[in-house]
Amino acid sequence: MYRRIRREMISQYRKGTEIKMINFEEELKNFKPSLEVEEAEQAIYNHELTDMTDVMQEMPQELKAKENR
Repeated sequence: MYRRIRREMISQYRKGTEIKMINFEEELKNFKPSLEVEEAEQAIYNHELTDMTDVMQEMPQELKAKENR
């Protein structure tokens, strides 16, 4: 986003037109996260996901189970 704004400002400067400044406070008020991000967050929080810690804890248990057979 920063690069796009910078390019627009340089372009406007070269054309000799007025450089429009961005009101960041206003932009933040208008910001709405995309639905994909919210859906992904819900999917992550609503499902138990296996991470490396879980895998590392399961490996010794599986080895002990195989040894006891």
